[in-house]
Amino acid sequence: MNCEVITPDNEHEYVGFWARVGASLIDCVIIILIIMPLMYIVYGESYLYSEDMLLGGTDALLNYVFPLCATIAFWTYKSATPGKMAIKATVVDAKTGNPLTLKQSFLRYFGYFVSTIPLGLGLFWVGWDKKKQGWHDKMAGSVVIRIRSKGTDKVTFSQ
Repeated sequence: MNCEVITPDNEHEYVGFWARVGASLIDCVIIILIIMPLMYIVYGESYLYSEDMLLGGTDALLNYVFPLCATIAFWTYKSATPGKMAIKATVVDAKTGNPLTLKQSFLRYFGYFVSTIPLGLGLFWVGWDKKKQGWHDKMAGSVVIRIRSKGTDKVTFSQ
């Protein structure tokens, strides 16, 4: 099967830096609205004033495991997190246009850490790359696109 590369010239466009920042902010607010009350219930007021990196097992589950699982589940089953859905963007395989595999989702998630370590350079890369890929996208073989044409909600490729 010979797949066409997704380009801005067809019915899709690559989603740029600022739109993706907005989507990430939406996702962060949602995560905070879920996690903060639960942390307060478990740890009480001490959670708000603690300087400890980790307060216990519940802290690890809520602040590290839950966001990981939720993000990967959204990428795998919906091709977008709620923030990306809000801006009508999807995260897909860069070659096929299919939803990300579980392996690609994990690579993309952990690629965020790689992208962030050198002063966020891998995240800013979205603004300079012709396919609007950050380092995490390049690691996972993913792109973030928005469908231009009406009535289509699936990426199509020529054979």
